[in-house]
Amino acid sequence: FGGFGLTANPAVNFNIGNFGVSTTSTPPFNFGNTLASAGAFGGFGTTTTTAAAPFSFSAPANTGTSGLFGATQNKGFGFGTSFGTGTGTGLGSGLGTGLGFGGFGTQQQTTLGSSLFSQPAQTPAQSNQLINTASALSAPTLLGDERDAILAKWNQLQAFWGTGKGYFNNNIAPVEFTQENPFCRFKAVGYCLIPNNKDEDGLVVLVFNRKEADIRSQQQQLVESLHKILGGNQTLTVNVEGVKTLPDDQTEVIIYVVERSPNGTSRRVPASTLHAHFEQANIKSSLQQLGVSFSMARTELSPAQAKQLLQNPPAGVDPIIWEQAKVDNPDPDKLIPVPMVGFKELLRRLKAQDQMTKQHQTRLDIISEDISELQKNQTTTMAKIAQYKRKLMALSHRTLQVLIKQEIQRKSGYAIQADEEQLRVQLDTIQCELNAPTQFKGRLNELMSQIRMQNHFGTVQAEERYYIDADLLREIKQHLKQQQEGLSHLISIIKDDLEDIKLIEHGLNESIPIRGGLFS
Repeated sequence: FGGFGLTANPAVNFNIGNFGVSTTSTPPFNFGNTLASAGAFGGFGTTTTTAAAPFSFSAPANTGTSGLFGATQNKGFGFGTSFGTGTGTGLGSGLGTGLGFGGFGTQQQTTLGSSLFSQPAQTPAQSNQLINTASALSAPTLLGDERDAILAKWNQLQAFWGTGKGYFNNNIAPVEFTQENPFCRFKAVGYCLIPNNKDEDGLVVLVFNRKEADIRSQQQQLVESLHKILGGNQTLTVNVEGVKTLPDDQTEVIIYVVERSPNGTSRRVPASTLHAHFEQANIKSSLQQLGVSFSMARTELSPAQAKQLLQNPPAGVDPIIWEQAKVDNPDPDKLIPVPMVGFKELLRRLKAQDQMTKQHQTRLDIISEDISELQKNQTTTMAKIAQYKRKLMALSHRTLQVLIKQEIQRKSGYAIQADEEQLRVQLDTIQCELNAPTQFKGRLNELMSQIRMQNHFGTVQAEERYYIDADLLREIKQHLKQQQEGLSHLISIIKDDLEDIKLIEHGLNESIPIRGGLFS
């Protein structure tokens, strides 16, 4: 969970994403940062003693470690924190007076009867901090003239930006503006996936400042080094669950440890126990030598814990925006709202999104290549299946021919038996039914004739399909019209000539008898 903040009041910030705890008087800290002042407490599972006892998952001993909410036990919170059973020594001096409880496991005492993130009474230092902030933003008295109004606007601008110092009085130290202050404008709310792994799965995340290729090439040496850090116990086995690339040349390695008992049974070491061991000062220094920059236990949230996380908005986040973010949650069962404070957090999430997009694209490319290869294999397999079918058919025919010849040789010289005669009659009956005009053969011939006619008509229709341009069609009509007129004129001339010929013949027939009488 990146940037996952929790708050008890506006002046206290529980930043689970960075695994630090900060108040207005002390800076936030990370895993393993021990505080030397009395009444302060270390990180989640950090030690305040010099050396830890030999590591043993089966019988953990109290080595003086004090987590955020009491002594570390084998009962963990979803983010690798040690919210185990305690004796009420967690927040007694850090956040108020009289608030002692063991945590989510078994609560020993609750003097105020309140929940984990209830509003404690403000200390005088916190009240003075709020008064100083209000003075710096509204009514500074540093210069005593009209320039104080300009200074107030400048302090407001710094508060909006979330950086700088607000001077307001010559006798009081300036107010330090951070991005966690409620006036910072560069804030947003995003969503993170809730882990679904149980504490019994024993998954612990180690973030290395090394590239994935280097981690994978030296994975075996890494496992051996982690085993040595765990004391080299032969009953413990370190296993790598997964390796994933992170932005800025970092790599996330998920591990779990299997513990084998003398009777032959084995179990996974709980994630909270393993993470608490890794957060010891001497163990953490050894991990840092291996390049580990961050570690956390990957465990799920219980419904009660998730409800506690969502009840109060993080420090500096408007409660209205936080409530709206919970309403706009696209999948409340799988996602949880987290604040994004400042551009660095936004850049980190952007890099993580780009990295995940690249991984998805790489996976899609691999899947696409696999699909292409499977399609090629399918095509080859289908061709082989068709070839084998043809081969099987040919072998079946050959086998049938061999059986026929063998049967003929075996029955040679024997009379036809009754079952053979019955079989011959059945075959003749089937042959007659097939050859009958109204039966299958006739219908088959009729269907074949219709298919041939359809193919012929389809061919003819396909050949007759043409298109003539309108201008060309007009020219053809004009030409045909002229041809028709010429033929009509020629026919009229021929008719006139025939009339003349008939007249000539008639004249010749009348003149021949007259001439005969004259010469007789």
